[in-house]
Amino acid sequence: MLRLYAMPGSGNSYKIQLLAALLEIEMEQIKMSALDGSTRSGTYLKKNPIGKLPLLELADGRFLPESGAILVYLADGSDFLPDDRFTRAQTLSWMFFEQYSHEPSLAARRSMAVYPERANGVTQATKQALLEKGYAALDVMEAQLQKTAFLAGNSPTIADIALYAYTHDCDKGGFSLENHPQIAVWLTRIEALPNFINMPLQ
Repeated sequence: MLRLYAMPGSGNSYKIQLLAALLEIEMEQIKMSALDGSTRSGTYLKKNPIGKLPLLELADGRFLPESGAILVYLADGSDFLPDDRFTRAQTLSWMFFEQYSHEPSLAARRSMAVYPERANGVTQATKQALLEKGYAALDVMEAQLQKTAFLAGNSPTIADIALYAYTHDCDKGGFSLENHPQIAVWLTRIEALPNFINMPLQ
């Protein structure tokens, strides 16, 4: 059986948990935390030298880090990873966007609110810059969702799963979707998918 090393309340871990639920993939959940030092232990670093979560352990004992890579692995052969060459590339493009333009601002501000110690030493100017970059990323999503029901077309893909994780509770980071109505509709579309689960918090 697959094993997932995951942190409750983590958007990156939630991406995997949500996709697994949608695809009805069974996996053992190993709860860990990036806050207590366990991901820096020698035992864990042998599994994942970068010391981050989530981490997928395959049945044959191999390990796969990085949430985006795990999503691709789990979605292979399903409708969440399109066969069409261009749509597949679009899906990956949105996932790169999530990692480079979306998560660094939305997830960072959320993290400071959820884990106040991570805000220590962060200036108000930095927080404001993250807010502005986050809204810029949301603007890009809003523009796309004015044209298509989901980010890579009219069917959900792993791009939607990746971006849902830190968008659905962006209010925790001080973001409002008042001026992003299509994102709000998109969130409800994902939440209406069969087998949808909320983010595990413990």
